[in-house]
Amino acid sequence: MITRAGGARRARRPGLAAALAAACLLPVGGCAPGAPAQEPLRLMVPVPAGGGYDYTARTVAVTLRDTGLAGEVEVFNLPGSSGTVALTRLLHETGNDRMLLQMGLGLVGSVLSQGVPHGIDEATPVARLIAEPEAVVVPADSPYASFGDLVRAWKANEGDGSGGLVAGIGSRVGGPDHLALMLIAEAVGLAPAEVGFDRYDGGGQMLAPLLGHRVDFALTGVGEYRHAIAAGQLRVLAVTGPRPVSGVDAPTLRRAGYPLEVVNWRGLLAPPGLTERQRAEVTRLLDRLRATPQWQRALRENGWTDAYLTGDRFSAFLAAENRRVGRVIDRLGLTGEADGAG
Repeated sequence: MITRAGGARRARRPGLAAALAAACLLPVGGCAPGAPAQEPLRLMVPVPAGGGYDYTARTVAVTLRDTGLAGEVEVFNLPGSSGTVALTRLLHETGNDRMLLQMGLGLVGSVLSQGVPHGIDEATPVARLIAEPEAVVVPADSPYASFGDLVRAWKANEGDGSGGLVAGIGSRVGGPDHLALMLIAEAVGLAPAEVGFDRYDGGGQMLAPLLGHRVDFALTGVGEYRHAIAAGQLRVLAVTGPRPVSGVDAPTLRRAGYPLEVVNWRGLLAPPGLTERQRAEVTRLLDRLRATPQWQRALRENGWTDAYLTGDRFSAFLAAENRRVGRVIDRLGLTGEADGAG
């Protein structure tokens, strides 16, 4: 779907392939002999399979399995309305400490851009897990060998009647890929309202169009395409974090000459109405998860930064993010533009 931010939109709906991975049951160890059976811990993903939220949730589940920290973990996808279908489901699970919602910056953006009646602040904040920079990527055979090459071509094509270069994003409007694209366009001197982009339901659906040159470049989380980057299928032109990413041969935007940092993050919410004891037990489980060598290895392998934050500090962070992202959305005129899930 090629979109002009703030303007008319020509719809190109993504296929239904992601629906094939709509649910996944991951057995995690077993209960000790004689221990009472416990309901599975359910991790709800608000987007189709294949994206950053999905991969993060499944990494949590696999780590819980491999370390024996939980009895059974079920990961299931509930996409719809830019992630707010899953948020609504969570808010109707009052007091259920066996369900968590995988969320992050993207869900904050979609709630604010859509103006939905139920907010993240109605849920129980559990933990911020990781932070991840965005990456500007092109196919290995792209004519753009550097971020500077891309910017020159992007600006040269602006307003020439052809629509300019087309970016790919794997998040909803108001999500991390989209916000990064708009902020980068602004930083290089382009009008965000004139930026063309195709939106896909996660990085999994975006890879083929990117490799097939149906988009000129893409914004994505570093970890989502780590295998394609390592295999030489994709080239990273820049990363949006404060420092270079280990194993990725690309400068930061600041090093490339643009004083901009955009960092995505992901965390977990629980339903409302948890007791202090329930909340403490869920937090204790994640404390133990974070301390495992397996989780630390997952951070390194995926280019994720340990951004662990719990309790009142995570609540304060969420409130600050709502204010910060709200200001960006208002300034870029993105309110009411949310579309799909990603």
